[in-house]
Amino acid sequence: MNRLRAEALVLGLLLVPRLGWAQPTPPDPKRAAEFLADAAAGLKSLQTWYVEETGLWKTTGWWNAANALTVLVGYSKLNHTPDFLPTMANTFERNSQKHFLNEYYDDEGWWALGWAGAYELSHDARYLEMAERIFADMSGGWDDTCGGGIWWKKPKQYKNAIANELFFSVAAKLASLTQDEQKRAVYLEWAQREWKWFAASGMINSENLVNDGLDSTCHNNHRTTWTYNQGVILGGLTMLAKQSGDAKLLEAAQSIALAAISRLTDLDGVLHDTCEPARCGNDAPQFKGIFSRNLAVLNSAAPVPGFRAFLRRNAESIWKNRDAEGRFGVVWSGPSDVKTAATQVSALDALVAAAEAEGAPARK
Repeated sequence: MNRLRAEALVLGLLLVPRLGWAQPTPPDPKRAAEFLADAAAGLKSLQTWYVEETGLWKTTGWWNAANALTVLVGYSKLNHTPDFLPTMANTFERNSQKHFLNEYYDDEGWWALGWAGAYELSHDARYLEMAERIFADMSGGWDDTCGGGIWWKKPKQYKNAIANELFFSVAAKLASLTQDEQKRAVYLEWAQREWKWFAASGMINSENLVNDGLDSTCHNNHRTTWTYNQGVILGGLTMLAKQSGDAKLLEAAQSIALAAISRLTDLDGVLHDTCEPARCGNDAPQFKGIFSRNLAVLNSAAPVPGFRAFLRRNAESIWKNRDAEGRFGVVWSGPSDVKTAATQVSALDALVAAAEAEGAPARK
């Protein structure tokens, strides 16, 4: 048994009692239905921020809207509902003139994943074509600085984790969706090339957590281990493992996931970013849900004791701490004054992830 696999199993077994489960319990379809019902209520509150004329959500930003699209897709797959297809189409039609491109490669990656998911749900070819167009633009951000990887933004100033994790995840996702074998080979090559570079870049630190990026000398800058940087990589590794058959990728994902659950949670097993409760700005309130969403993807492929318990514990805490209007705050472990569309989407991601982990069957 290799080191990563052994560490993953040991950490998993240690986390189970910490999260309050003496032994792993089987998935519970009744709890899955309850989490989906909670998510449905939360979605009603989210949509009070939706603006039909813009196809976006008030109180939050451009890249956050891509994540709102993604949680609508995730909920719709699990609940087998077409209810949000008009919202997805409206967002696409109102915002597709510039092909969801801007100067930030990470913004583009969020939209690419969102439209790839919308294609899976609806089979509307426009969405897959858009995801492919966005990925083609992202690939232009790759160069030999620091040995490879894409830049965070088009004015080439910073190579960071999130842009490269998203590039990796989009490549792996598109490889799974395209029917064109030549295209699939290209996407797989990009995904494998990105992971080889990322794994050797030094951004994964000695605690198996991902720091924010690289410094001017191409070394780990030791900046914040944000929860979303621990999350996006899980989805990419899981998708590439499925496409390539390389089980070592799942072991790497398990190691990162368990390190995050161990080191970025409180004593009750509830996830936190270090900026909470009031210093998270416009971006960080989105981060924790992204981790939860991708952990559910990994859990479906390579479960470890502690994953489902973690998702259940966080979903229960989110629901317990909702306000009278069904809104969720930036802090999941207690009441919070900061409530926006971003905090709502983040919490909804966690509720949908818990439902998936408890056995809600996703629409294929």
